Amino acid sequence: MTSGTTVPGAGGRDGIPRIAVLGNPNTGKTTLFNRLCGMRARTANFPGSTVEGRIGTHRAPDGRAELQLVDLPGTYSLTIDMPEARVCRDCLSGSLDGIEPNAMLVVVDATNLRRNLQFAAQVLLHRHPAVVALNMWDVARTRTSRVDPAELARRLGCPVVPVSGRSGEGVAALDVALDTVTTLPFESDALIARLQKLPPAEATPAALAAWSANVVRAATTETAAIDEDHGALIDRIDAALTHPLLGIGVFLAIMAALFAAIFLVASVPMDLIDFLFGRVADGVRAALPNGIIADLLADGVLRGIGGVLVFLPQICLLFFLVSLLEDSGYLARAAFAVDRVMRRFGLSGLSFVPLLSSHACALPGIMSTRLIRDDRERLATILVAPFMSCSARLPVYVLLIGILSIGKPAWFAGVAFAGCYALGAAAGLFSALIARRTILRGPARALVLELPPYRRPSIRNAALVTWDRANVFIRNAGTTILAISIVMWWLSAFPRVNGDAHAQQAGSFAGQIGDALQPVFAPLGFDSQLTVGVMTSFMAREVFVSTMGVLAGAGSGADVSDQGVLEQVATMARTDGTPVFNTATSAAALVFFVLAMQCLPTLAVTRRETGSWKWPALQLGWMTIVAYGAAFITYTVVCMATGVH
Repeated sequence: MTSGTTVPGAGGRDGIPRIAVLGNPNTGKTTLFNRLCGMRARTANFPGSTVEGRIGTHRAPDGRAELQLVDLPGTYSLTIDMPEARVCRDCLSGSLDGIEPNAMLVVVDATNLRRNLQFAAQVLLHRHPAVVALNMWDVARTRTSRVDPAELARRLGCPVVPVSGRSGEGVAALDVALDTVTTLPFESDALIARLQKLPPAEATPAALAAWSANVVRAATTETAAIDEDHGALIDRIDAALTHPLLGIGVFLAIMAALFAAIFLVASVPMDLIDFLFGRVADGVRAALPNGIIADLLADGVLRGIGGVLVFLPQICLLFFLVSLLEDSGYLARAAFAVDRVMRRFGLSGLSFVPLLSSHACALPGIMSTRLIRDDRERLATILVAPFMSCSARLPVYVLLIGILSIGKPAWFAGVAFAGCYALGAAAGLFSALIARRTILRGPARALVLELPPYRRPSIRNAALVTWDRANVFIRNAGTTILAISIVMWWLSAFPRVNGDAHAQQAGSFAGQIGDALQPVFAPLGFDSQLTVGVMTSFMAREVFVSTMGVLAGAGSGADVSDQGVLEQVATMARTDGTPVFNTATSAAALVFFVLAMQCLPTLAVTRRETGSWKWPALQLGWMTIVAYGAAFITYTVVCMATGVH
């Protein structure tokens, strides 16, 4: 899977020195990168790889130097056969589409030197000037051992700078070191001296571990007894959070609170965006004479842009909160907790967060699959993420469950809502199982994940991550979504039909498509009006509600939570006078919308993340088949149970 944005070619932009930023996962590398580059950074997909990195410009506070930093993916080793390791190797060798750094910044965790130095040695064996950033220095000072940066620098043969990406401590000294290492000539004698201090290039993992242990012993001193009580407490907390039952319960509770916050908080800016673009569209329509231009600008362009931006509050809030959870060290524990369950379906704990995120919106859920390292598992997760019941389905659920609930006990609606979410999740997991045993064959990889230390999350880092993701969404998905919105407007607006909105909707190309496809949906109990609603909902699922409101005479802005509007839609009649929404048809429509891919923006993001249209085509086809088959079974069973045909 590849993506369009790539890292610039060798030599850096306008001759600016380029520095490759490398390190193990959980070293605070991205936090330090954000500290150095801030908003002068952008996300980039490396050529020929699914792996994502970031490119940023760093300028020293005194304006002395400007550097281009390439934040390479975190990896535990340069020798393993993983995409992130291949990208790092190719970059350092200059074979990554001509990308070769002038120098290297190796970020190591000052609280976990022994493991980090094994990776640092592999990096330092390459023929580039280097600086080692001894990150998390503020945390290391509270530990029972003290690191001597000068001795460590002597052992590594390059500058070692204590820093804290979280607080900014030591960044000024790092500026000086980076400026020096990219401006002074790096002579062969300096390289030979450095290599003599390191293990040979063919060193085995055991040799690297022994060398690292020797360096740590030489460069650190114990200053106090180990706090065994504190360590035991952390172990007990980890045992609870990674427990297959208790851990999952805690995770679900936290995620329930997270999504409750998203629904409550994001609804305000979403409504505001919708209101503002609606007012602007009305203003444009009032300022221009009636005609195609006014309709295109108001209904096609402006409402299309609003349809793009209305997703932003959910996306931004989701990434912000998830970033805080990840930064705190909790998400790694949650992944371990659910890994055992997910592996039964060919996935791993790394797939759980994207799938759960998709309950808010499939767009950020699919985008967050980038944390999954196995290509096939990531692709399977992308394909099934839209099965999760997102917030856009809620208006449809309210309408159809409201119709089904007429004359039913109060508890019926609650059970029906829970059933919709359970059905979507079950369909997604079993679809993943089928994919992993057929076209994406392969067992779920064992979840090898280091448990990072618990930390106070960085608001600044979470804000920068959110800013970055919002830009990616607008830049890449937004243009496609806007184009789709304009096409759907055109299908609904032409040809022009005299009469009311009902007549226009029925006589438009979208309406004609609905009439033509009605025989296909007839086995589900759908008439031509309901088929039109299904077809227009491909722009976005919630469009189904406004379409049925128009066809029922309640208007496109009808509130289906209003009992009068609900009854007006529920009593819609077919051409033969029978109800459009009898019990069997309503149940079949509900099941269809739970499982169908009624969201072209999601297909656009799937195309963006996979680099090919074949995967969104498969996604659309499979979900349509599953939705149609399940709806047909539902319609048939309910008809038999009620005696209505």
